[in-house]
Amino acid sequence: MTEPKAISELVRKNILELKPYSSARDDYSGSASVFLDANENPYNGPFNRYPDPQQTLLKQRIAGLKGLAMENIFLGNGSDEGIDILFRVLCEPGRDNVITVDPTYGMYAVCAEINGVERRSVLLNSDFSLEPDAVLAAVDEHTKLIFLCSPNNPTSNSLDHESVLKIIDGVNCMVMVDEAYIDFSQGPGFLSLLQEKPNLVLLQTLSKAWGLAGIRLGMLFAHSDLVGYISRVKYPYNINQLTIDAALRGLDDTARRRLWIKEILEERSNMAIQLESLPFVNEVYPSDANFLLIKVEDPSALYQFLMNKGIIIRDRSSVPLCGGCLRITIGSKEENRALINALKTFQQ
Repeated sequence: MTEPKAISELVRKNILELKPYSSARDDYSGSASVFLDANENPYNGPFNRYPDPQQTLLKQRIAGLKGLAMENIFLGNGSDEGIDILFRVLCEPGRDNVITVDPTYGMYAVCAEINGVERRSVLLNSDFSLEPDAVLAAVDEHTKLIFLCSPNNPTSNSLDHESVLKIIDGVNCMVMVDEAYIDFSQGPGFLSLLQEKPNLVLLQTLSKAWGLAGIRLGMLFAHSDLVGYISRVKYPYNINQLTIDAALRGLDDTARRRLWIKEILEERSNMAIQLESLPFVNEVYPSDANFLLIKVEDPSALYQFLMNKGIIIRDRSSVPLCGGCLRITIGSKEENRALINALKTFQQ
């Protein structure tokens, strides 16, 4: 097992020395009745006030649900803010590099390009399984981040637990595991290992199982030191009050979330059976997510056919290892029925 570096050794020098922006509301805790610190309009409450820059109530709720301390939680404007801010905290442009295991979520590559950071791509095996030795071979002294997505998008499979652990334990950089789809998987994920693996970063979201994609709230879980450095870099009020309020309401209804997951999993199984019966579908890949990846004979024609009928799916046929593949989100029973009925009329 490789001894991981102290997080302060991985953080960019300018971030270590950064004096973050601080508002008066960062300086006090408790209750107050008169707010004259932020040049706000005194009328049109409650939206005349800036939101809590620390998102304390929401973090408390999430900490209770996840069994974490608040110090291990960063909340972002979607998971994409968490991804981008890791680059800005850890990666020196033009010097450092990150590793992605492809095919995977495209924003890792986009953020690398935006931030001027070299990205090294390691392919999954042909069956979409993870080859840890290939990932470890791509690491050098300037590698700061390894991105793993499990369950993976677009391949829909969970990465082998032991293979991921081999990578985490074999490097002295940070390893980010994106668990956006973990609620639809039979696997446990890696949250329980967060305290014992200081170089592990996890991303989760309210967009999928919680049905809150529109409010844009991503959750990053990491060692408290890394969260502290991230908090220096984030914009003061990166989560707006409408998002905080909607998230608190949504997190109150865990029973509804469980029901949604149950229905989506049932529909996923039913959709897989129906798709497999279509003559132009060559393969339906096993899924641990709320979508299915299928291989068809003419993905472009089928994609355009469905679009002409007002049914939007995702063409992934140009992605490495995904030739001929389309990605289909599991919708409501009515949406799924509309898709299957349309597919039955497709003539190649």
